[in-house]
Amino acid sequence: MRAFAKLTRLVVLSFLLTVVPAQVYAQATIAGVVKDTSGAILPGVTVEASSPALIEKTRSVVTDGTGQFQIVNLVPGTYSVTFTLAGFNTVKRDGIVLSGTFTAKIDADLRVGALEETITVTGETPIVDVQNTKRQRVIDREIIDNIPTSRTAYELASLIPGVSRGGLTNQDVGGSSSSGNPIGSVGVHGSRTGDQITLRNGVETTGQASTGFSTPVNINPVATQEVNVDTASAGAEYTTGGVRINVIPREGGNTFTGALFASYASPSWQASNITSALQARGLREGDRLKNNVDFNPGFGGPLAVARSIPPCGRAGSCA
Repeated sequence: MRAFAKLTRLVVLSFLLTVVPAQVYAQATIAGVVKDTSGAILPGVTVEASSPALIEKTRSVVTDGTGQFQIVNLVPGTYSVTFTLAGFNTVKRDGIVLSGTFTAKIDADLRVGALEETITVTGETPIVDVQNTKRQRVIDREIIDNIPTSRTAYELASLIPGVSRGGLTNQDVGGSSSSGNPIGSVGVHGSRTGDQITLRNGVETTGQASTGFSTPVNINPVATQEVNVDTASAGAEYTTGGVRINVIPREGGNTFTGALFASYASPSWQASNITSALQARGLREGDRLKNNVDFNPGFGGPLAVARSIPPCGRAGSCA
């Protein structure tokens, strides 16, 4: 009976995660205005964003009556944007790199010409978000894979200047905080750690098991694409002014992939900074490491063509 109850809860949870509106997903956006060479706005232009990061490969919208468009809920990756309208040349913009909740402003000017002609525009990815006021830092996969510390969301956030863990005893030393109780808290520039909000793909998970500021569920680093940390100027949808940590999971794909992260440290590898001067003042030895082990495999792939299983895995550690 208990097994059936657990299975029922799992099915309900999976269903809720599937039907959550896309608006709650805190992802990137491509937006802009399309005009002709005289400066007149062009409604009805088909704008397509394509990237290997998208399961559907291409996502399209049509400009409105003011020539504006928005392509929302875009996962991290490199995109190409194509503008198409009958009677005008096709314009293509390549190499647009998106991460976090960044809004890339990509405008286009179309000139009259044959539809089969394509103009490819090459330029740098916008680095200034002119449509959002929030101050955000993105901890991407390269940092998650290579940082020689604990890989919890709170330790990753504390890598940002001005952000620190709550309490001196919670500071990470060589991955020591990756085990035990995963509940954590961070503040920025002296802010209250109780104002922190934790989200998963834009869905708030704060206080699921208590009335606190965090959730006693650790992230699975190998199944995480990036961690977005907002430190200032959040939107009105938040009731507090503290740090907001949004963990973005990795997307699935049409090929089977796997990953493995493992680390180990033994007491014999630990150095000592206890000098003779400190020993003369009564300090005999510092804290000693017992064992520090982190084993984190992951696997993902297609359930069917264009219907994928997001990468999942098992994170285990002890210290």
